Amino acid sequence: MELRRSRGALVLALVCVLGGVVLLALPRDGALLRTIIAVGAIALGAVALVSALRPFRFGIGADGLTVRRPGLRRSLRWAEVDALVLDEPPRRDGRPEPPRLLLVPARDVTIGPVTARHPLDGRPAVELLVLDQVREQPEQVSTALARYAGDRFVDCPRCAAPPSPTRTFPPACAATGWTRWTG
Repeated sequence: MELRRSRGALVLALVCVLGGVVLLALPRDGALLRTIIAVGAIALGAVALVSALRPFRFGIGADGLTVRRPGLRRSLRWAEVDALVLDEPPRRDGRPEPPRLLLVPARDVTIGPVTARHPLDGRPAVELLVLDQVREQPEQVSTALARYAGDRFVDCPRCAAPPSPTRTFPPACAATGWTRWTG
């Protein structure tokens, strides 16, 4: 499965640049504030445009992962991956954070700087992807990872459900060796 980048930021960047150009093009004497706002909009739009057009590739397949994003460009075989975790970070200011995909490298494998921790056992992890950056829904990504990564994949939003005497531990979480709810 090849993930595709969301293009929402591209539209916003183009609107900022075009709006700034229109403000600069309109003739008016002594409009210093308007000129400052126009230049700021163009600069902001240009930065967002460069970010939106940077190379991006994220593939999930039988051989492993293919990642091309700022800071990480490589193919990862499944043998190099100890765990993949689809995590929902804690809320900030009452707003939910988008789900993110974390990778715990296998022993003696260096993938990149540690940017996160495995939410269930605290092992060092690398944040591979924030799922609001791609067009695919978290459920689609989760299904592909469960299919190809097998026992290496843990879907933490499903693990975070409150304990219930009638509920069994989700299969994705049981693979990690956890035998009871941590809630």
